[in-house]
Amino acid sequence: MNYYDENTIIYLNGAYIKAAEAKGDLFGQSMHYGYAVFEGIRSYKTANGETKIFKEKEHYDRLKASAQALNMPYTYTTESLIEATYTVLERNNLQDAYIRPLVFAPPNMSFNPNEQSYLMIAAWKMEPFLGETLLKVMTSSFQRPNPKGFIMEAKAAGHYVNSILASQEAKAKGFDEALLLDMNGFLAEGPGANIFVERDNVLYTPQRGNILPGITRATVLEICEELGIEVVEKQIKPEEAHGADSAFFCGTAAEVIGIASLDKVPFKKKWSESLGAVIQNAYKCKVLGKEFKASLAVA
Repeated sequence: MNYYDENTIIYLNGAYIKAAEAKGDLFGQSMHYGYAVFEGIRSYKTANGETKIFKEKEHYDRLKASAQALNMPYTYTTESLIEATYTVLERNNLQDAYIRPLVFAPPNMSFNPNEQSYLMIAAWKMEPFLGETLLKVMTSSFQRPNPKGFIMEAKAAGHYVNSILASQEAKAKGFDEALLLDMNGFLAEGPGANIFVERDNVLYTPQRGNILPGITRATVLEICEELGIEVVEKQIKPEEAHGADSAFFCGTAAEVIGIASLDKVPFKKKWSESLGAVIQNAYKCKVLGKEFKASLAVA
């Protein structure tokens, strides 16, 4: 996939420059130790033809919180970064786009604190991250890290080595994606998405503590409240997920995508008849600025 060409413009440390001319430092903590924070954001061409960044404030507020959690200097305001992001989209003639802000460290090969941070915002056109067909998922041999060893609610670059290993393992074994458990053997999340499981017209999702509680996850919870769908946040045993009625992943990149099977055990409901399909439709309406009706909910 080509993320940029000779004409692509990015935002870097207060300036708009060509991506092909941007330079990085090979001696930074981010390069050597994964010491960086980032966001994954989407913009959409909405029903009225305008470009809208979905949940832009929530994303940039989380970027700030992640940087502060990792003791990274952060001097940017959410409002200024939202404005800069719209400028990046406009200069690259993008509406339906994936946006990647990255806060990274200057040259520093020690573990000592930095006095400044750098910031980049890039955007590119991207198809659905996990495709548009139902996924075959396997339980990974890799677990999510112990939350006492990492700040799990920070979207830190280094955390995603764990995600890459799990996803690559699944694909090497013929699956589409992985599902990771936490250190206690309960469901945690996908490599880059949260999970919801349907059983008897109730949705279950892992509680906070061992997951990154995604902004799309929060949007799904909002949709469920609007549609009157019951959601329970709890520790979920793998056997509660195997053979359940349905399940889906959700995340900014993945959006809402159904799961066909877990560890080769299919889910019982047809996707079109599941709560996940209802939420998938409602989510698409929400990001595109369209109305959806509560009557769509499954009784």
